[in-house]
Amino acid sequence: MVRRRHSRQRDLIYDYVSATKLHPTAETVYQELKEVCPGLSRGTVYRNLNQMVEEGRISRLPFQVERYDGNTRPHPHLICSDCGQVTDLKLEYDEALDASASETLGCQIQWHESYFYGRCAQCVAGAEQGE
Repeated sequence: MVRRRHSRQRDLIYDYVSATKLHPTAETVYQELKEVCPGLSRGTVYRNLNQMVEEGRISRLPFQVERYDGNTRPHPHLICSDCGQVTDLKLEYDEALDASASETLGCQIQWHESYFYGRCAQCVAGAEQGE
């Protein structure tokens, strides 16, 4: 793993992605940080996010628009079909699923990702209130 030199912008980007549970897009990271760091460019955000993914410091989530996650351990996500929000699910990682798939396929599964699709709590609450 190649570590790149530290910079204020790089640290701000990492700190933002690591602190949020919103799984931001690169554009969201840029919009949130440009006021704090006026010299920040979109290119700098994209370049640093990609480098952090290569280093294993953050994860890239493969949705229609790439999102980033500061939690690099395997864990499931809920993708809201109404608002598009991505939320971590507090479910234990299922190692038995890896073992079962390995046995069934005759291979060695190292890990898996799970995505659940449905409506987030906010959208369900809004629908119940007639919004």
